[in-house]
Amino acid sequence: MALLHRPQSEAVRHVSRETPSPRPGLAMAAAGALVAWGVHRLVPGVPMLTASVVLGIAVAHLPGLRTVVRGPARPGLSLAGRRLMRIGIVLLGLGLGLDQVLRLGWATVAMVCAVVAATFFGTVWLGRRLGLPGDQPLLIATGYSICGASAIGAVSEVSGSDEEDVAASVALVTLCGTLAIAVLPLLQDPLGLADPAFGRWVGASVHDVGQVVATAQTAGPGALGEAVLVKLMRVALLAPLVAAVAFSMRARRRGVRTASGRRPAPVPLFVAGFLAAAGLRATGLLPGVALDWAHTAQEALLAAALFGLGSAVHLPTLARTGGRAALLGLGAWVVVAGVSYAGVLMTT
Repeated sequence: MALLHRPQSEAVRHVSRETPSPRPGLAMAAAGALVAWGVHRLVPGVPMLTASVVLGIAVAHLPGLRTVVRGPARPGLSLAGRRLMRIGIVLLGLGLGLDQVLRLGWATVAMVCAVVAATFFGTVWLGRRLGLPGDQPLLIATGYSICGASAIGAVSEVSGSDEEDVAASVALVTLCGTLAIAVLPLLQDPLGLADPAFGRWVGASVHDVGQVVATAQTAGPGALGEAVLVKLMRVALLAPLVAAVAFSMRARRRGVRTASGRRPAPVPLFVAGFLAAAGLRATGLLPGVALDWAHTAQEALLAAALFGLGSAVHLPTLARTGGRAALLGLGAWVVVAGVSYAGVLMTT
């Protein structure tokens, strides 16, 4: 009997060597999210998710830690960038006040849809013309048109994008969104925007929710309320965009099966969860304390996921396409700011 069990135990040991534990990477991602929370508490103007990406990039290039990031921690960091991102996106649906969004009126809904469409298709077209590699044009277009890094993570799940493409796109969108916090308030008076109109412009043109809050609050609570509602309307378009990308990929890879032998789902499960969470929020059944806890969990999960994505950024590789990527980022920024400004003037 001992002889019979010996090969099995050796096989188990062999499998364990072949499958590294994700725990070191998950622990590092959790620590990164905690540090990002501390940075946000000390400097409220720095959104927690932005700090998470920057910390992930920094850790990946520190001499003492980069070997750990690229070695034993890599499986867990990659897992955080995928699985925790999905759960965080589902919880993001609980932040959607669909009834409040619809109260803005159909003219504003049409304006937001036009901004998203123009930014998405314009950025994809420009990225292809500039020759950016892989899925970077698709991912950057998604980040600019919807909600920054969270949207990039959602689309990368259905497009099967390379981790380096995802990390580079997140880094660029995060950088431009952070610059918007400083630049857009300086343009309010020259552009002749009253506080509510400025809030709508910020909500329609700035990428991440935290960056929207940081930018709009400079013009007071009225601007902040308008900005958040318009931003939530953009976030609501995440689900149909991801579903459209999934449908496009499924049509392109018709007949292709996953490693498990099953065809990919036409609508990803986390997208269905996002819509279900938004519907649950709209019923008004959830108490405020539950929504507060869900928001805290969403921030923590997305922060850990973005730390994992940031740790995959390799700056020398990013530098090789940096000029083209920066040009695309500038072009997309001009498109989303210009179209949204025109839309705000037409609907105010």
